[in-house]
Amino acid sequence: MAEENVKNQELMDKLVSLCKRRGFVFPSSEIYGGINGFWDYGPYGARMKRAIENLWWHEMVETRDNVEGLDSTIICHPRVWKASGHLDQFSDLMTDCRNCKSRYRVDQMEDPTTCPNCGSKDLTEPREFNLMMKTFVGPVFDEEHAAYLRAETCQPIFVDFHSVRVATRQKIPFGIAQIGKAFRNEINPRNFTFRSREFTQMEMEFFCEEAQGMEFFEYWKEQRINYYRNKLKFKDDFFRIYVHEKLAHYAKAAIDIEVKFPFGWGELEGVHHRGTWDLSRHSEFSGEDLSYMDHDNHRKFMPTVIETSVGLDRTMLALLSAAYDEEKAATAKEGMEEDTRIVMHLPPLVAPIQVAVLPQSKKLKESAYALYKEIDRHFRAEYDDTGSIGKRYRRQDEIGTPYCICYDFESGNDNCVTVRDRDTMLQDRVNVTQLRDYLEKKIEA
Repeated sequence: MAEENVKNQELMDKLVSLCKRRGFVFPSSEIYGGINGFWDYGPYGARMKRAIENLWWHEMVETRDNVEGLDSTIICHPRVWKASGHLDQFSDLMTDCRNCKSRYRVDQMEDPTTCPNCGSKDLTEPREFNLMMKTFVGPVFDEEHAAYLRAETCQPIFVDFHSVRVATRQKIPFGIAQIGKAFRNEINPRNFTFRSREFTQMEMEFFCEEAQGMEFFEYWKEQRINYYRNKLKFKDDFFRIYVHEKLAHYAKAAIDIEVKFPFGWGELEGVHHRGTWDLSRHSEFSGEDLSYMDHDNHRKFMPTVIETSVGLDRTMLALLSAAYDEEKAATAKEGMEEDTRIVMHLPPLVAPIQVAVLPQSKKLKESAYALYKEIDRHFRAEYDDTGSIGKRYRRQDEIGTPYCICYDFESGNDNCVTVRDRDTMLQDRVNVTQLRDYLEKKIEA
């Protein structure tokens, strides 16, 4: 077990290093020493993050006529969080080590009586710490003007339920989806981007009748599992389903989709049967009746909610963790060490660069760049003519580019280019007129 832990930590260290080196993820405010729990996404990270967002949005909203989109503010009326229970119950127990001044969440300590950092047993009594991030709205910083950055994106969906339904003329059953920032004042952010203080959620709340609740719970559970298998290409041994036996008092069923990160199994997405709790609470606290009038059957009822909720940052970390690979090959000269190719086997749908155009020589730049501009209209593409062709291939391997196109000295004569597959290293000679169709079939496979 100790050897496996060392190996996993080495993998995590290599992944963090690659993310910094290749422009995926940087510590926020790094030149000032950084700020714990906050991360910036670099050029390739931003591209990949946007690709994941677009894929999720396409699957959850654009391909369905019964799910609508929403983009709400990160600051809501404070009573939203009173109704949701966050102001009263959204807290963790924390303790401090009096010896080394380290601070911990009690539920994350293997031995809550011993400091994991220095081994001291001189710890403070556990005390509650609310995770809401507090701010103030207006010119006066007092409790009357206190507000909170949203701790989750689902609450504004419940608050806007009627507005969305009326504007879109939707009838139950239907859903509302949102992608946006959420904030939690974590006691101990850890494991790279897995647990941060600022993160992005992708959530969908599906409103239905109580009698349909379990049917839709099973439907959305299957939809989300298929998404990870078929779209993100997760292998069966990389993710698992955890069924909650202990449920919140308002819930009817809940599962987590967990992923095998380098540091161990961790929650990626939850699918929850939340019952009528959320709309009932906001009806009570706001004074607005959020029940649904079924005019076809002449009856009124409070909708039941089925929720799918996934972290975008965790999705990206899961993809990077699954993709990282080191392939060794003996060098040509006898007696030399093995050469290591670092490659990210990212699914083509979410790779930051899907196609790279690499001229064999800078003398071919004009024609190769013209080809790149045409390809860039249809795919996330990049042009690179700096350094040897071998080094350029390696750069693209490290950022996970699935297909590299080499425009060589024969291309001007036969109108063909060589397409190199990142994973198999096999090469195909493809006519430029057929290139778009060729790449689309590969990327969509």
